[in-house]
Amino acid sequence: MPAPEPVRLGRKRALPVSPNPLFLRWLTELRDSAREKGLKTQHVYNKAIGSLQKYPLPLENAREAKILQNFGDGICKLLDEKLQRYYKEHGPDAPIHSLPEAAPPAGGPDNNSLAPNKKSNVPQEGKKESGGGGGRGGGRGGGRGKKREYVPQKRSGGYAVLLTLYRHIQIPGDKGYMFKMELQNEAQLLCDKSFSAPDLGTKYTAWSSVSTLIKRDLVVKTHSPARYSLSEEGASLAGRLASEEQGSSGGPEQIVEERDRSEENDVQGLVDLTVSDEEEKSVTPPVPGRPAWESQARGEAAGPSVSGEAQASEPSGGRPSGGRLLPGDYDIILCVDFIETTGGSNHCKQDLVKELQRNGVTFDVRKLNVGDFLWVARERVAPIPGQLRAPEAKELVLDYIIERKRMDDLCGSIIDGRFREQKFRLKRCGLSKPIYLVEECGTAASHMSLPEATLQQAIINTQVVDGFFVKRVQDVRESAAYLTVMTRYLTRLYQNRTLVCRSRELEGDGGMKPSLPSSSSTPSLSLLSFAEFNYGAIKNKSQTVREVFARQLMQISGLSGDKAAAILDRYTTLCSLLSAYESCPSEADREKLLSNIRYGKLNRNIGPALSRTVYQLYCTKGPLS
Repeated sequence: MPAPEPVRLGRKRALPVSPNPLFLRWLTELRDSAREKGLKTQHVYNKAIGSLQKYPLPLENAREAKILQNFGDGICKLLDEKLQRYYKEHGPDAPIHSLPEAAPPAGGPDNNSLAPNKKSNVPQEGKKESGGGGGRGGGRGGGRGKKREYVPQKRSGGYAVLLTLYRHIQIPGDKGYMFKMELQNEAQLLCDKSFSAPDLGTKYTAWSSVSTLIKRDLVVKTHSPARYSLSEEGASLAGRLASEEQGSSGGPEQIVEERDRSEENDVQGLVDLTVSDEEEKSVTPPVPGRPAWESQARGEAAGPSVSGEAQASEPSGGRPSGGRLLPGDYDIILCVDFIETTGGSNHCKQDLVKELQRNGVTFDVRKLNVGDFLWVARERVAPIPGQLRAPEAKELVLDYIIERKRMDDLCGSIIDGRFREQKFRLKRCGLSKPIYLVEECGTAASHMSLPEATLQQAIINTQVVDGFFVKRVQDVRESAAYLTVMTRYLTRLYQNRTLVCRSRELEGDGGMKPSLPSSSSTPSLSLLSFAEFNYGAIKNKSQTVREVFARQLMQISGLSGDKAAAILDRYTTLCSLLSAYESCPSEADREKLLSNIRYGKLNRNIGPALSRTVYQLYCTKGPLS
């Protein structure tokens, strides 16, 4: 009987190397490029890589790969084009079943074509050199090398964000973080894709790459509104990118000069709608064929504008964040919430649209997170020859916003508590002219859940106590007529104004700040962009501690939005209020702590009864009686 074969101890046998490493490398580059751009084709390339890795026979050209799963005409055509270029560079007899000298290993899970090359003549040697830092792929088969560092592609969204944050922290006295709007505006200069408009056929923008930076711990996102800053790893990577940028282009001054020369040579091209520290502070006249937005200088101090006005020559204080619209370069457009045009058991909502069309009003139906109607100043842009779509028009929100209420809707909102919340959100939306448009129901008001006297009192309180302008109409036709008159009035009011974009993130999320000047001699107005306004009005977005505290206070019967705002001015959070209660010497002082706080236009006291209720709510240890 033959002796049993001895048991062989040791590491597992290395997996066989793919006989088509060149095709694997090209597919990996295509996948990493699609991943960097946020395209879904990355998953198609990934499946093709898996199929090719399992195929044991060498391929002479890409057409032979059609028999493999996940290989279609598109992928085979791309690989054939790369193969033809490879033959032109290395000769017609160049080997295709082995990688050239100093080529990176192909087929790794996180390869990036822009990462620094690791010298690896043979995949097995690359495995030995990887040592202990090779990640999950370092100790396995010979075809997998060290996990490669993520390096964003030049002029991509991630590249621009890292470089912008790095340049900001080099400024002496910098706050160490940037808000979304200012980060997008400054990073646009370093990126070929738009941070706001997606490419044709996709929903992704350059800003989509920020999620990758956060996932890889290169960028840190904190607070609400979001603040973006670099981590230690991100600062190290951004420093290397900055040194390479300076080495290749000669520094930021040369970048600005080259950009200015390219704009002069290509008058019909797109203009970067952003601002930078190097740009001049003087306002240049618009060039024919360009959009009306002009790049603005960013001041070092970011103090909020008190009056909301911005001077045309010196944009100090409010600090414009996205450029300006000159008189004659924009149109006033009525924006209608899509809820006002769809649904309902009757055709009243469609009647509103028909009436606006009959009156010749230019309007746009879209989703509004607060209010039912508002107006925007939309930039006039001309289509560019050779491009399918015209450049994205910038939109600034005028200071007028309308909440439309039918009597039955008003009754329902009072019962379920939406009425107070809507008024509070309208006050905090950043627009200084909120309007309530109330449609009477005639005799139908007598058949509602609340008495008609209660509804009328609620309307009067909205105008007298809360400070809203209330417009009463009889039906949908009168509502459309009022919107028509308001559109024509605002068109005349703003026709000779220069409109400058401002950011609430840089000013602090305050309440309504009037931006319409009292004298007609002031040529400039400071307005919010529609994107920032609508995002800031999202109802269910993440809230700050201050906002949650305000919502808690407004649930108390008799505590209106003005009273809650007055309490928040004195005690910004619940923790500060509880600390104030603890510092009071006696029980009576705690109950009267809020009684002398003044609120509203009449500067009335909150009073001892409401102050006692708040104290009992937060300081009673047992159940409330």
